Amino acid sequence: MLIYLFWFLFMTLLNLNQADLSDIRLIASDVDGTLTDNGKFSSDFIFTLLALQSAGIKVLLVTGRSAGWVSALVNYLPVVGATAENGEVFLQADGQQDLLFSVPNLSRHRILLENTFHHVKQLFPNLRPSADNQFRITDWTFDVDNLSADDIQAISTQCDLMGWSFTYSNVQCHIKPLHQNKATGLLSVLKKYFPELNSQQVLTIGDSPNDKAMFNPDPFPISVGVANVRHYQNKMLHLPKYLTQASEFAGFAELAKLLLQT
Repeated sequence: MLIYLFWFLFMTLLNLNQADLSDIRLIASDVDGTLTDNGKFSSDFIFTLLALQSAGIKVLLVTGRSAGWVSALVNYLPVVGATAENGEVFLQADGQQDLLFSVPNLSRHRILLENTFHHVKQLFPNLRPSADNQFRITDWTFDVDNLSADDIQAISTQCDLMGWSFTYSNVQCHIKPLHQNKATGLLSVLKKYFPELNSQQVLTIGDSPNDKAMFNPDPFPISVGVANVRHYQNKMLHLPKYLTQASEFAGFAELAKLLLQT
């Protein structure tokens, strides 16, 4: 506990090593709770993305949201693309879609996911499929509302027993393939679509447990958590290297300002 306290007191952007920002060329950013403010995009959101774009800093969305929802985002926002469903699908602004990891039979895959959800729902009858679940390809989601930490752990255990992995964010719970996480998807995209970038030129930012793989310092040495990541400080294997003072999009804007000044 003292280690976590030390991190939250001292590892803020106020003492960020400017050398860590001097060569950043791409921000890999979570969406909900990181780019949103109370679940919505703010009036300054697109202005900030455009300012980063003008400075030569690319923004790549890395979200747990469905491929259907994310295809709309990349069509309208000034971003270079997005990984959806926690790293399983890559979508480009030109409409191209790349399934990053092979799923031999998608129809059967969806049936197995749904069956797992209904099994878990027998234990937790109040579970509700998320609004974007019908637009998903590789995972199954339900709302995280009113689930306790013990509930989350019990659901994770059930998913493990049935051969699936589990994660959650501030909005959704995900039943997903064992290999699937934001880091593996992001690394695949960087290698295939941005081979000119090295690890010191990529900054990852997020706010919740499904972002924890992007805080792993081995593949991602420069990582940032917006302040609301504090809510999950005892629930993540990896913590971000730096922490913004502000929460949600205000925290992202705080980071963007530093990058633009640098």
